[in-house]
Amino acid sequence: MSAVQEMPFAPTDAEAEREAAATPRRLNILTLVTVVATVGGLLMALFYAGTDVEQGAIQKIFYIHMPSFFGAFLAFGATVLGGIQYLRTRAVKWDTLALAGVEVGLVLALVNLATGSIWARPIWNTWWTWDSRLTSAAIMALTYAAYLMLRGAIDNPDTRRRFASVYGIVAISTVILTLVIIRLPTPTIHPAAIGPSPQNAQGEVGLTPSMRVTLLVNMVIWGGLIPVTLMWYRIRLQNFAERVLALKARVLSQ
Repeated sequence: MSAVQEMPFAPTDAEAEREAAATPRRLNILTLVTVVATVGGLLMALFYAGTDVEQGAIQKIFYIHMPSFFGAFLAFGATVLGGIQYLRTRAVKWDTLALAGVEVGLVLALVNLATGSIWARPIWNTWWTWDSRLTSAAIMALTYAAYLMLRGAIDNPDTRRRFASVYGIVAISTVILTLVIIRLPTPTIHPAAIGPSPQNAQGEVGLTPSMRVTLLVNMVIWGGLIPVTLMWYRIRLQNFAERVLALKARVLSQ
């Protein structure tokens, strides 16, 4: 007797698809934790962290601006991992991880740029200046936007995944450059947020104990919880899309 015959009930393809599409309990818990933590982090930034005596209330956007960059860093790091593993194994799941990392990382990079512009307007009296840190952050975002364009321009799945893997590995150099450029001997008006301010930067962000705690909490949220949660959802969406394509190919072949 076959394994299916021994089962009191054999699920149909549609039921198997519904079961696969159901959100895992762990993801539901992670989503709830992320939402609650995000709201809590914003409330800490608004009411718990002290107000900067020089910049005023606008400085509070710093608790999203800086952590969102590190969230993008984490997501783009996942792209590197996915690219390396795909080139080693040719397993599609690693390419899916790499794609999720780019899309989530790009969103967080745009959050970083947008909040930086909002912060700059009252402080520097301009929405944008071609400062070295700002320019490198813009190049980083454009580099990963080009990754998505590259994927869309290649029809063959294997070729697309192979090229995207190599591109995603190389593109991390723009993230590293953006991270360290303020420490390089290039002129910049961007203040240092961690460690002493280098000579080429104009000042540093002085943090009180309440500011440090708030920054640490939001670093965990924006630098960890949010990118991981979004990447998990994006991976599930891509897996669902792959199943739809496979089902379509099976139906057309009949």
